[in-house]
Amino acid sequence: MSNITQLLNRRQMLHRSAVGFGNLAFTAMLGMEAGRNRASASDNPLAARQPHIGARAKRVVFLFMKGGPSHVDTFDPKPLLDRDHGKPPPFDLPRVTFAAQGNLLKSPWTFQQHGQSGLPVSSLFPNVAQCADDLCILRSVHGTNPSHGGALLKLHTGSDNFIRPGMGAWVVYGLGTENENLPAFITICPTLAHGGVTNWGAQFLPAYCQGTPIGNASLPAIQARVKNIRNDRITPQLQRRQLDLIAAMNRDHLQSSTADRALLGRLNSFELAYRMQTAMPDAQNVSGESDATKKLYGIDDPVTEDFGRQCLMARRFLERGVRFVQVTHSDSEVQWDQHGNLYQGHTKNAAEVDKPIAGFLRDLKARGLLDDTLVMWGGEFGRTPTAQGTDGRDHNPHGFTMWFAGAGVKGGTAYGSTDDYGYYAQENKLHVHDLHATMLHALGLEHTQLTFRHAGRDHRLTDVHGEVAHDIFA
Repeated sequence: MSNITQLLNRRQMLHRSAVGFGNLAFTAMLGMEAGRNRASASDNPLAARQPHIGARAKRVVFLFMKGGPSHVDTFDPKPLLDRDHGKPPPFDLPRVTFAAQGNLLKSPWTFQQHGQSGLPVSSLFPNVAQCADDLCILRSVHGTNPSHGGALLKLHTGSDNFIRPGMGAWVVYGLGTENENLPAFITICPTLAHGGVTNWGAQFLPAYCQGTPIGNASLPAIQARVKNIRNDRITPQLQRRQLDLIAAMNRDHLQSSTADRALLGRLNSFELAYRMQTAMPDAQNVSGESDATKKLYGIDDPVTEDFGRQCLMARRFLERGVRFVQVTHSDSEVQWDQHGNLYQGHTKNAAEVDKPIAGFLRDLKARGLLDDTLVMWGGEFGRTPTAQGTDGRDHNPHGFTMWFAGAGVKGGTAYGSTDDYGYYAQENKLHVHDLHATMLHALGLEHTQLTFRHAGRDHRLTDVHGEVAHDIFA
């Protein structure tokens, strides 16, 4: 008996008996994933992987306008709304609304046609309007949730009531990264409200898919840093020795027990954190950019400096091979959530982002990056054409606008439409699941094949839904 005790400890006994079935199942699952060209325990999980189909885009940047910008005041002109201003709406309101709504409220801004395409853009965005021929405006997006929390989760994860991986995490799971010294998924100055980290988390996907936040929405972009990026107490050489020792001990543990994906994820995160100490500060340092570039992004102007700095950092991450970058415009006082003071609020917000976004698009184009970068712009929902109070608009998930640029989309076009007043998506309707399917398609990922087995079933970003809007691509 004593000899047996020496040969088998409790962990080994369990592993070699009942738990062994779990080991067999896990080994089989890894085999299937390897067959699908996904990361396995023996592969480098961050290595770039081939898409399912021909890809138009290599990377994505999402310019997220938190709070819900009004589509009827930005990219979806409604002449009948101007004509019938102040009248009761000639249509039924949804059964559930976020707040009480009054009569129709016309836009305080004017729309003009721009570019060779003649695409109409609001006077709120005079600089973005000059890039009209690069925009594919999606006017028929719709969701399911009229509250910020649920709508943010729906837009970011495909679900408004379950904790699911963020869309950036799914992209990384499908494609890996082209720079193993930086995170594959970075979110710059993200909001900590309305879901917070769950909007960029990996959840049940492997740990390397997790988004890495740089600062948060309550901090100026110039102060945004990855937490604990430096260890000033010990030298890099000593850190390397410590990591090698930890890795050796953990790999011994993995060889003598059931494979542990969480432990593998931690090992990989330690290594990435070590490499990031040099790569991340260099990527964030915009001081070496020319004065002309800084001016292009509006960094020379206090109004546009903060968002311009975020956009310039995003470009630097994209050109270094980061697969998915999110840039969030949000603050604690005036988001795009104008239940009142529509004119003042939207004027302030648009002034902060208009020049940086236009500069970002021009810079990507000049560097040849726009050809294989998909730029997404939008919020979690739009706003109602009806008034809340006298000068505000309520939440509207039933029909709103987002736009794409780059990656082979048809520039200078509008896809889909809302009704004559802008309340409901009507023609070529794009549910959020369809938006995700189309984004993945641009990256060469077939959304029905991008699956992960969890809790007894296959999961995907689009759940059991999603249709690709093929017509938006050239």
